[in-house]
Amino acid sequence: MLNNKTIVITGANGGLGRAVADRALALGAKVILLDIAFAPEQLAQHEKNISRHAVNLADAKATQECFDGLEKFDALFNLAGGFDMGPRVFETTDAQWNHLFALNVGTLQNAVRAAVPKLLMQGRGAIVNVGALGALKGAANMSTYCASKSVVMRLTESLAEEVKNNGINVNAVLPSVIDTARNRADMPDADFIKWVAPEDLANVICFLASDFARAINGALIPVAGLS
Repeated sequence: MLNNKTIVITGANGGLGRAVADRALALGAKVILLDIAFAPEQLAQHEKNISRHAVNLADAKATQECFDGLEKFDALFNLAGGFDMGPRVFETTDAQWNHLFALNVGTLQNAVRAAVPKLLMQGRGAIVNVGALGALKGAANMSTYCASKSVVMRLTESLAEEVKNNGINVNAVLPSVIDTARNRADMPDADFIKWVAPEDLANVICFLASDFARAINGALIPVAGLS
């Protein structure tokens, strides 16, 4: 399904990023993995169809320089991001607000600014972002997270409209809670079976980068598992 495609994956060293990279490779893609850090032994590995680049995606200049040095690619998966429960709206500090917006919005904006001109020159490409099912409406003690993921969703729709006539598909997945080691540690009493398996979410993300999804553009696709 992804034969002969090269895919850039941000947040690639996280739980979801590793699952998506594995699935993309299994479907025939070559992957370029970006994250703020990789272990030295990871960076020293020379694996077929895999390259790794340590870059702070919250830094626009560093992100642009990284993308300038990349080979031709066909798709961008913006998986970099983060989650924090917060205080009530009126107790939220600038630091808390800026932190989540840098993680969820800033990294996406920087990657898009660097990637889209390349895709426009090629006349074909796909971008897949990660919103959040829980951000379709506000939630107590989650205002900053919901706000930042809402911005991701609106940016997805806006960019899709801007580049839809240039052969570029832009979509987002809206997962509920993803079944990662971090989430299990943070919510040990939850019913994990209802969560979304990273591998299942990876299947949807990879599909959206395939030629089978050429007619899908500007979609916000819920991926809720059993929740």
